[in-house]
Amino acid sequence: MADSNSTSLYQALWNSANVLRSKMDANDYKNYLLGLVFYKYLSDNMLVASANLLEEPSNTLDEAFAAYQTAYSDEETQEDLVENLLDDYSYYIKPELTFTALMNEIHKGTFQLEHLDQAFRNIEQSDELYANLFEDIDLYSKKLGPTPQKQNQTIAAVMKELAVVDMTGHAGDALGDAYEYLIGQFASESGKKAGEFYTPQPVSQLMTQIVMQGRENQKGFSIYDAAMGSGSLLLNVGKYSNEPRTISYFGQELVTSTYNLARMNMILHRVAPANQHLHNADTLDQDWPTEEPTNFDGVLMNPPYSAHWSADKGFLDDPRFAPYGVLAPKSKADYAFLLHGYYHLKNTGVMAIVLPHGVLFRGAAEGKIRRILLENGGIDTVIGLPANIFYNTSIPTTVIILKKERANKDVFFIDASKEFTKSKNQNKMEPEHIQKILDAYEKREDIEKFAHLASFEEIEENDFNLNIPRYVDTFEEEEPIDVVELGNEMLALDEKIADCEKDLLVMLNDLQITDDNRAIIEMTKKVFGG
Repeated sequence: MADSNSTSLYQALWNSANVLRSKMDANDYKNYLLGLVFYKYLSDNMLVASANLLEEPSNTLDEAFAAYQTAYSDEETQEDLVENLLDDYSYYIKPELTFTALMNEIHKGTFQLEHLDQAFRNIEQSDELYANLFEDIDLYSKKLGPTPQKQNQTIAAVMKELAVVDMTGHAGDALGDAYEYLIGQFASESGKKAGEFYTPQPVSQLMTQIVMQGRENQKGFSIYDAAMGSGSLLLNVGKYSNEPRTISYFGQELVTSTYNLARMNMILHRVAPANQHLHNADTLDQDWPTEEPTNFDGVLMNPPYSAHWSADKGFLDDPRFAPYGVLAPKSKADYAFLLHGYYHLKNTGVMAIVLPHGVLFRGAAEGKIRRILLENGGIDTVIGLPANIFYNTSIPTTVIILKKERANKDVFFIDASKEFTKSKNQNKMEPEHIQKILDAYEKREDIEKFAHLASFEEIEENDFNLNIPRYVDTFEEEEPIDVVELGNEMLALDEKIADCEKDLLVMLNDLQITDDNRAIIEMTKKVFGG
């Protein structure tokens, strides 16, 4: 099949979003569009795979569909074909329920939403990997239109826009990256609601590169995200590994629709089913995973900031929190998420977590947890990020790097609060900003007004307060004012004003006085002493 330009792929996907944009906000229509993109991918992929299995040369999806339909109609061929598809891809779709078949119905005017709904069920029932993947897509929602006919027309219009995209005609992870692009666009439109499912790519890349540093060639790398959202943080690990097909991905997500989005994202990025270990549950209320493996080479997290949680006293006996003797406050679960991730980190692993700055200096229970972590050498690096770079908050945030069994207890501070490019709605960290942070992190040396390596004694003197300005002085002295020069400039300005007033009075005297302008001219002369 012919390859397509990535720009046209992105444009076609974005055009399909325009159909829904006027009917609902991005947080709602993302489920429809991303679900339909995923369905078309599975359908196109299966048609091409079946044509190859049948050894039927096909240059278009229509030709592949014709070959599949003919083979499926023969009972003997059908059994072997379905068995092979299930063995190789873990799913199959009946010919009449493929995206291509439904598009034919749309062109004939016979398409019904029930057919698409049945196609979704067909896929979900093929294998556990696809179970309930489309459950958040309400094809009969009034948001799509007030009547069944209008709802039918809306979905048909979206499918027409998607029909021009050959989902199998893109090399590597091009389609997966396009899917990430869509998720990012939806996050941008969703604003505060986007915090639950997306970490901006520059932040994700920074965290991932830190966690992967020196382990790019490791086979069987295991990565864990206990608040995985769309899975973008997890999937970035594959981009910085020379053994991406051996990575094991472990992730948990509370929101079911977001959990399903992460599952689709994994499949579209061609992550093998055996390497996907995703869970839909409350990370803090019930520990997971509790069966081998339970500790991981890397932990990446961007949990909801200062969320509420139960903080039940029973958690004091939970091995995740017991060593600290206190629990994170009910109104601020930040340290509960941090300790959960840290508990699941291997002794040789690296953890990166994004949290609000308050975790660096707040006292009471949080202060005690922070102190114990510092006394154990758990906190390795603190990176201050710019304000307004996340979709769900404009506040500045911090990336905390944690490790176990460190040789010392020093903490490296990086103030990257000014490392951004200002844009219309949101600040953005560019590749050069990310590289500057990574270079400093690797060298671990003092850089004036940017980075400082603080000894444990220095931190102890600061009463275990990790507020970055205590360690990185970014104060800029104002240039001294030359009073004499300023006085001369004021005198020159006064002379210029006087000259302008004289010129104005000359022009007023030259004006012809009429009944209409007499009062204005006389008043102006009085003001300027004429």
